[in-house]
Amino acid sequence: MAATNFDYKVRDREGNLISGVLEADSMSIVAAKLRDMGYAPVEIKPTGRVNLRMEIRIPGLSDRVKLKDIALMSRQLATMVASGLSLVRSLSVLADQIESKPLREAMLAVKQDVEEGSALSTALEKLPKIFPPLYISMVRAGEVGGQLDTVLLKVSTTLEKQVALRHKVRSAMAYPSIVVCLVIVIVTALMIFVVPIFKKLFGQLHAPLPVPTQIVIKISNTLASVWLVVVIAVIATIVVLIRRWIATPGGRHKWDQLKLKPPVFGPLTHKIALARFTETLSSLLAAGVPIIEALDIVADNSGNQLVSDAVRGAQNGVREGHSLSATLAQYDVIPLMVTQMIETGEESGALDSMLEKVAMFYDNEVTATVESLTSVLEPLLIVTMGACIGAIVISMYLPMFNIYTIIQKQGSNA
Repeated sequence: MAATNFDYKVRDREGNLISGVLEADSMSIVAAKLRDMGYAPVEIKPTGRVNLRMEIRIPGLSDRVKLKDIALMSRQLATMVASGLSLVRSLSVLADQIESKPLREAMLAVKQDVEEGSALSTALEKLPKIFPPLYISMVRAGEVGGQLDTVLLKVSTTLEKQVALRHKVRSAMAYPSIVVCLVIVIVTALMIFVVPIFKKLFGQLHAPLPVPTQIVIKISNTLASVWLVVVIAVIATIVVLIRRWIATPGGRHKWDQLKLKPPVFGPLTHKIALARFTETLSSLLAAGVPIIEALDIVADNSGNQLVSDAVRGAQNGVREGHSLSATLAQYDVIPLMVTQMIETGEESGALDSMLEKVAMFYDNEVTATVESLTSVLEPLLIVTMGACIGAIVISMYLPMFNIYTIIQKQGSNA
């Protein structure tokens, strides 16, 4: 039987009017649920929307929950919990306000589990595709320490910083990506539609063509023939094979190692990984998560396998009784400045705040690198685009310089 959504209006024990939506098979079930929640039903009516659970979903797209939505939800939940609302009521109100449908459905499921007696962290664990281990561990630590609202604010801040970091990098790469795509489209159009016109003209002259012109014509012939499909197939096969290789542990390690070597993008990738590592570890420790568990979570969220290996090694060293700074110092991927700051934090008992300072430093470094990279790439890409188009145009007009001589010779022979 298809479940139906019901709009309801109820009053709580204080007499406040609350409205929302519940999904059930009948109106009586909705009324029973509302009474069990401690509400007095005022009005219940079907929304007219039948949920057949047969909606078309695109895997990885329609069911995707953005980090910024989770961060906003966490901040709203923290505000309601801090104001004295019960967790169940806070989750109910929050579910009605969330615009993201997958996240709204997730919060409704979490609310139902909490109503049945589960802890919030336990309910969140059932949705690993939406709530990462970092989020769940911090919530659990907040529940144990009785500071759920404070921890939720902290985790929302952490997620917002991660979103901001991603936005900086994506914004920096948006313009180059657009220019590169534009160059590819323009060059392909010239090769397929313009160059063949010149090719016919040159064929009527029966004259030798300059080398640049011959190269451009051969490329045009390739793009306009079945060989284009072959080239695309070969490129697609190579991409698939590389992605499968990266999916293996050895391939992932080698790929992340290669990403750190390019002159400009290598250091940028390194700084991003260090910023994520220090920010995540700082947030977990500040929330009261044990360091062994925190390092285990950080290792899976650093974004670079070399940094993850260093964190795993540090986790083993700390488990054996060594200091975090001493074990991290054994890995070249962790800069000396980071280990020294961590050592200072360990000695002063303020490791979380020291890690936060390191994270702020690398976040500023990423910002500065991205801005300088953008300022350099913009003119470089414009010059590259002009050079590509100019090379094609010049190669097509090179034979024109000899046309007059050829026509004169043909006229004299006639």
